[in-house]
Amino acid sequence: MRILPGQNESWVSEFVLLGFSSDPISNRLLFMVFFLLYLSSVLGNGLVATLICLDSRLHTPMYFFLCVLSLLDISAITTTVPQMLVHLLSYTQTIPFAGCWLQMYVFGALGLTECLFFVVMAYDRYVAVCYPLRYTVILSWGLCTQLAAGTLVFGFIFSLIHTFLTMRLPYCGPNVVNHYFCEGPSVRSLACVDTHLIELVDLVISVFMVVTPVSLILASYIHIALAILNIKSTQGRWKAFSTCASHLTMVTFFYVPATYIYMRPNSSYSPEQDKQVSLFYNVFTVLLNPVVYSLRNKDIKAAFLKVLGSREGAG
Repeated sequence: MRILPGQNESWVSEFVLLGFSSDPISNRLLFMVFFLLYLSSVLGNGLVATLICLDSRLHTPMYFFLCVLSLLDISAITTTVPQMLVHLLSYTQTIPFAGCWLQMYVFGALGLTECLFFVVMAYDRYVAVCYPLRYTVILSWGLCTQLAAGTLVFGFIFSLIHTFLTMRLPYCGPNVVNHYFCEGPSVRSLACVDTHLIELVDLVISVFMVVTPVSLILASYIHIALAILNIKSTQGRWKAFSTCASHLTMVTFFYVPATYIYMRPNSSYSPEQDKQVSLFYNVFTVLLNPVVYSLRNKDIKAAFLKVLGSREGAG
């Protein structure tokens, strides 16, 4: 372990990410699995974003937000998985202190942005169901871009607070992180000092960025449910409900593991379980997003067939 000499103490200059296995054969198998998952996630979300950009019929607030979500997912998974793939095939699993800082910051910023962005998507569904005739008037393009940009700004600001407080702690050894990337709780457990104050700050951030958004999403869907019950036709009710089901599914997949990781006390920290939960919301949720949002979406399917048709015609 290399250390950097300081005035009163020594600081580690790099961390070692244990990953999932130390067996070379197992790591090769894991490389193939995670590479396919990563490739599928990027291609799936990239396809959704591309179709929305190409098809003018999809230039509506709902699909604009879905396009932004796909881009956020691609960015989030690219922050962690490529490095994990490299480590699976290399003999060393080290990451420089600055690299760990950057990875924690960017991943946290994108995750916190999604926390807020799901609220924006819930508001979009609320307006679409409760005020269908004024949908495009209320959600103008100006408001849509402001909401998307606002979530991004808040996500990066709060992630900076979390990362700065975590990485300014003294790390004087050991430097082995039992994780596949630099996630805040895993790195913080190696600090040489008491971290209760930092945990308290993180809890406050989590309440603001997780509990508050979940509460707003629940409030939106209560109003949506009441509006759906007032629809007389069964077909109309089902159509209104189906537009919200995909969002509710992904909200559940995202917030449940995120709440477990960031809102439980440090005394219940379990490295192996944390790796599995993080893998779910970092990899599998991103993989499922385009499937859940597009599998029963006629507009996305029509846009895909239109692109295929135009290429066949050109050929």
